[in-house]
Amino acid sequence: MTAGGTTLEHSFEQQPGDADYDLALAGVRRALRRRLLRRILVSVALAVVTLVTIGFALTVGDFATPIRDVLAVAGGGGDRFTRLAIIEFRIPPILLAVLAGAAFGLAGGLFQSSLRNPLASPDVIGITQGASVGAVAGSVLWSLEGLPLSAAALAGALTVAGANLALAWRGGVTGYRFVLCGVALAFVCTSVLGYLISRARIEDAQSALVWMTGSVSGATDDGNARLAVALAVLAPLALLLARSLDILELGDEVAVGLGTRAGRTRVAAIVVGSLLAAVATAAAGPIAFVAPTAGPIARRLVGDGRPALVQAALVGVLVVVVSDVVAQHAFDDLKLPVGVVTGAIGGPYLIWLLAVSQPSRRT
Repeated sequence: MTAGGTTLEHSFEQQPGDADYDLALAGVRRALRRRLLRRILVSVALAVVTLVTIGFALTVGDFATPIRDVLAVAGGGGDRFTRLAIIEFRIPPILLAVLAGAAFGLAGGLFQSSLRNPLASPDVIGITQGASVGAVAGSVLWSLEGLPLSAAALAGALTVAGANLALAWRGGVTGYRFVLCGVALAFVCTSVLGYLISRARIEDAQSALVWMTGSVSGATDDGNARLAVALAVLAPLALLLARSLDILELGDEVAVGLGTRAGRTRVAAIVVGSLLAAVATAAAGPIAFVAPTAGPIARRLVGDGRPALVQAALVGVLVVVVSDVVAQHAFDDLKLPVGVVTGAIGGPYLIWLLAVSQPSRRT
């Protein structure tokens, strides 16, 4: 039986007219319909809550904007001052929060599903730290900006991912070994970051420290456009892997028996996940604990224990958008980087997740 149920349905259809087979087939179809319906309802609910939060974020700031004025601007109207405040100052950070949240959520879902380990996420196994090393080195050493800076972050993330694969490979990749090697590489990257910041100018070091916390306040139209293009390319690749990852959840032996190349699927998921984490980190910094928490939350919401990449992306969006609203408006005049809030929320959740999770022999 595959995760989608098609193999089981096919086996039942080989013997039509048998009452037991027809009854079992009907039960499988009902279960699949319930699973699909729940996933659709969860996705719609997450999208609605996110849209409501975005609407609220557009109404608050240095001066309050009534929702009717926001709607007027959305329709192409509104006075010049309101349009300037919303379009130039409020929309770019919100858009970056949406794009980065989706990328981090997808990346976490890919790593956790392919390696079957809740700790296998970009900011635990060194991927975002590698992207940070590339970006900070490009900024501090070579004064890179824009697309070259994104390329440096991408190179850093892929370097760490490649090193992790090489260190963890023993005729294949297992979640336990990959996570341990990744944690070690993350510490190495943290040391390199400390060295780079120590030799930077004070102005560069201050901006690097804010960026390393994770922030969407410096969003630009060009940066958002680059991230949107990258996400438009990588998200479909991630979703194409969803079916194979679903089968991989049954175990490598079963997956191979059903025609899935487990090793190739796992490596492909790691590469795509690394790219997603890299482009998001280059745009918004390593926003903490979004990738580790989005996947487990999405799985609990859909309730069937299977990979939920679409829902993980939506959870990632919601977490970053809500956290940014809190960071910008919950502390009076103090404007915090969004990573401070996601870390405060995600850290305790991850501790709880580890406390209640059952150990798995497969990892």
